[in-house]
Amino acid sequence: MHALDLPRGIDDPPSLLLWRLDDLIPLILMLIIGILADRLLLFVLLGLGLSRLYGRFRDSRPDGFALHWAYWHGLVPLGARSCPNPFSRCWRG
Repeated sequence: MHALDLPRGIDDPPSLLLWRLDDLIPLILMLIIGILADRLLLFVLLGLGLSRLYGRFRDSRPDGFALHWAYWHGLVPLGARSCPNPFSRCWRG
């Protein structure tokens, strides 16, 4: 039995029952793809594996690493004036 981290403050990531929301996204995405492809069991198992791999990845990195990675690769555009374009690699301020 391992310890379970429960959210204790307002800055903690959102959760659904006992799981963090970012852990459930790969599982839910694979569930939807499995329903559409008519291979539910295969894709649910794949989703569980991806969730486990993502959990290990997240635990070995600092908080917010996935969001910063997604921004750097242009997957999450931020519209604030203080956030530069992620595709311009040369900063001239």
